[in-house]
Amino acid sequence: MFYDELTISLKAGKGGDGCVGFRREKYIPFGGPDGGNGGVGGSVYIECDENYSDLRNYHFNPRWAADNGENGRGSDQHGKGGDDIYLKFPSGTLFKNPETGTLIAELTEHGQKILLLKGGKGGKGNATFKSSTNQAPREFSLGTEGQEGVFDVEVKTIADAGLIGFPNAGKSTLIGILTNAHPKTAPYPFTTKQPSVGLLDDTANFRRLRIGDIPGLIEGASENRGLGHKFLRHIERCKVLVLLVDIASIDQRDPWEDHQQLLKEMSLYSDKLLEKRRIVVLNKTDMLEDDKPIKRFNKKLGYEAHCINCVDDTGIPELIDLLFIEVAKADADRAAEAEETKSK
Repeated sequence: MFYDELTISLKAGKGGDGCVGFRREKYIPFGGPDGGNGGVGGSVYIECDENYSDLRNYHFNPRWAADNGENGRGSDQHGKGGDDIYLKFPSGTLFKNPETGTLIAELTEHGQKILLLKGGKGGKGNATFKSSTNQAPREFSLGTEGQEGVFDVEVKTIADAGLIGFPNAGKSTLIGILTNAHPKTAPYPFTTKQPSVGLLDDTANFRRLRIGDIPGLIEGASENRGLGHKFLRHIERCKVLVLLVDIASIDQRDPWEDHQQLLKEMSLYSDKLLEKRRIVVLNKTDMLEDDKPIKRFNKKLGYEAHCINCVDDTGIPELIDLLFIEVAKADADRAAEAEETKSK
């Protein structure tokens, strides 16, 4: 199972109470107040860790709380602060208000830490209230409650490039060739039932990419048919979209209609998906008798789609170079947009 949605309950620790105490020692008749302060409550931090891929750690344990601070004690002993807790989540994790849907926090980069809930303050002991006019105070204060809340947590896969296509188009086979991912492959549709991300590591040129295999879409996915929205939202974070089309029509589908339907489902879900850089890849060219289907497709497309064959890796090295080029362009586009926004 791939757990990418859940509701989680979190609570920061309560601050410890202050203490009322007086020094009682032989030969010290005027010992005075010595009640210590309470310790602060532990806070709740969320941390982005690329070693996590989904929310399974929290699916079976959706309630987490930081430690309370200790109460103050006599002899001017302050209570120990409660330990903070650091909860690790995969990159692309969103925290939302379950009632309003408002975004509260977002984890996008490995090592990123966010203080989500702050621990309560420790109470003051009576030694704090001592003054020249109040030399034997019996005042103290209680520790405050730590912050708490319920959050809708959602993971949107972050990948440099996302493989998109209809069932049985060959996405799982392709990501298995390109990266270190090992998704299930079989000669029937809907083999992949959850997104997977693999690392394309080009050590010779000191470069790497994260590639996501988005499970096969179907007609009506934008209306949440099948697992439509569950899959489509993972496309939102990809910098470049790779539209994989079965040019051999193994399932008696029309390749051009498949291409158009993919664009339609993406646009119906969000117009912003069509603004992303796209690479059209024609797969299973080894099963064609001639190149006429490719020519017909390219004529309608208006330019030449990239052709590959996963059996003998035909076109794979060129596709790798193309992926790095397009992702670099997407990064440059984002940098330019950010600079333009900053200048305004």
